[in-house]
Amino acid sequence: MTKIRSDSCLLSFGFRRYLGIRHSAFVIYVMLASICMSAEFAPSAKDILDSVRMIESRQQIDLQGQLRQEDVVIPFRLVQNGPLIRYSFTNPDETLQLRLGENSSRLDLVSDAGTEKVGLSKLQQQVRGTIVTYGDLAFKFLYWPTARVLGEESVRTRKCWKLQLRAPSRESQYSNVLLWVDKASGALMRMEGYDWNAQLIKRFEVVSAQKIDGRWFLKQMRVEQLQPETNHVRARAYLEIRR
Repeated sequence: MTKIRSDSCLLSFGFRRYLGIRHSAFVIYVMLASICMSAEFAPSAKDILDSVRMIESRQQIDLQGQLRQEDVVIPFRLVQNGPLIRYSFTNPDETLQLRLGENSSRLDLVSDAGTEKVGLSKLQQQVRGTIVTYGDLAFKFLYWPTARVLGEESVRTRKCWKLQLRAPSRESQYSNVLLWVDKASGALMRMEGYDWNAQLIKRFEVVSAQKIDGRWFLKQMRVEQLQPETNHVRARAYLEIRR
């Protein structure tokens, strides 16, 4: 593709020179050649999401974390072994297990009695009274089949692909999601969830990252619940990871 465009630029330059615009032809050639050489074509939304899921499912971690909303702090342990991610809470004890599959994700409640899939009604419920829902932890949107690349945007100086994903059914709490994916690392930098009236109701954004054992991990993510139509922040929470 680059060669075809470069040839087109050369032809354009030759034609203009033939017309006698000698004084500006060189400048025009340099400008067009630069555009042709630097043009970057976005991968498909499917390719980007495939890459995100692959990266997310290859982590090996055992870290401490907390959900913090106003003066409420909820500690948890985060253990990931490839595609299997566990959030373990105490007081009372509760373990959430997320499995990232090839075509879908599954969120389970794990107890001494066994493993039970988190149903649709519980996916809408809040985790420990915070604005984070069980559905937010399930990453269902990463598997939605209807997605498109909207372009490029920067989030906290990181160049990202911006995607729009549409829910396949009304079983989701969000009708569509806007997603910002770091172009270099494939990390999720920002997510915005819209209700079924196309109003923004939830925003997740990475605030900071940290390097542990030579690898980069999330350090703090801000979660905001917004008032539909006004976009006024009704509540704010933080998901924080530490050693």
